[in-house]
Amino acid sequence: MERKTTDVLIAGGGVAGLTAAAAFGAAGFDVVILEPTPPITSPDAEGSDLRTTAFLQPAQQFLDKAGLWERLAPHATPLQIMRMTDLTATPPVTRDFDAADISDQPFGWNLPNWLLRREMVARLAELPNVDFRQGIGFAAMLARTDAALVTLTDKTQISAKLVIGADGRNSAVRQAVGIDLKTTRYGQKAVTFAVTHDAPHNNISTEIHRSGGPFTLVPLPDHDGQPCSAVVWMEHGAEALRLAELPVPEFEAAANDRSALAYGPLKLVTKRTLWPIISQIAHSLTAQRTALVAEAAHVMPPIGAQGLNMSLKDLSCLLELAEANPEGLGDNSMLDTYQGRRHPDIAMRVAGINLLNRTSISGQPFWNELRQQGIQALHDITPLRRQVMQLGLGARK
Repeated sequence: MERKTTDVLIAGGGVAGLTAAAAFGAAGFDVVILEPTPPITSPDAEGSDLRTTAFLQPAQQFLDKAGLWERLAPHATPLQIMRMTDLTATPPVTRDFDAADISDQPFGWNLPNWLLRREMVARLAELPNVDFRQGIGFAAMLARTDAALVTLTDKTQISAKLVIGADGRNSAVRQAVGIDLKTTRYGQKAVTFAVTHDAPHNNISTEIHRSGGPFTLVPLPDHDGQPCSAVVWMEHGAEALRLAELPVPEFEAAANDRSALAYGPLKLVTKRTLWPIISQIAHSLTAQRTALVAEAAHVMPPIGAQGLNMSLKDLSCLLELAEANPEGLGDNSMLDTYQGRRHPDIAMRVAGINLLNRTSISGQPFWNELRQQGIQALHDITPLRRQVMQLGLGARK
């Protein structure tokens, strides 16, 4: 039986896991990364992830350190303004949150998930100290004082000083170490797709509220010479299923009605995919020789571009601790510090996004008025607006 020794073993080859491998590999650590389903790196392939990810300013700095940003930058669309519109008011309430108020850079940059995987896999191929095992997954683990012995699905074993669980909301690593979690279900699903439209997006991300959840248009590069945006349309579960199955002309008509033609008529240019909306937080981020990151540790509705950016904060914290004391990689002191730094911030942000989603789901007049007043207050009170924008970029209270 093969037995290999490494510094870091990463379970999960999604965007977070691939980023973790690039970051630890670029820092000089030996890395083994496992992914039972090889990443899909084309938009037309069956099962391709057609969602997009908005990387906020701090994420860009971390990606640069990992040697990823130079690959991603040519494909990235800046997010200069976050526009919030509430259609339940008469007239509708609209406020623009402009990154220029707090920075000389945009809030962040938007990229398709399939493209992220393509560029990240290519980056790992450049790192001789990263062993990317596609088609192989995590099976079991025995954690000891000095290392964790991990058994893979192909029956080989790897001894690692630190095991990073980046294997999603149903994390096998989390289950193996017995960490429980709290899950909140909203009865929602998100329909995700891309559209072209007549009006330019002008690097504005537009979040439109009515009921069932926000309808969000996020800027993408032009498609066949036409302005293009990614859409995340959150709705009650049954309605989302109905929308996803509509013939294209009827679906476009429904999307145009929901968007209030903010960018003019929308034309569907990709497949539609469905994603369940939940929030989830692990009771602990650590166990012996083990750290949970990304959706293995926390899941939240796709509001405010918080999800993956929180995941990269997890990774940045872990890497900072590892580089500060390489000899203590994966020991109790490192993991206790990681838990203390990240868990309170995660709990705060999950609670905040939960509240925002609750107010967006309801069509009741009380919640509509509360949402309208909240949008206006957050924007119109200048010190509060700047504080909220800084908090959205990752600043602590």
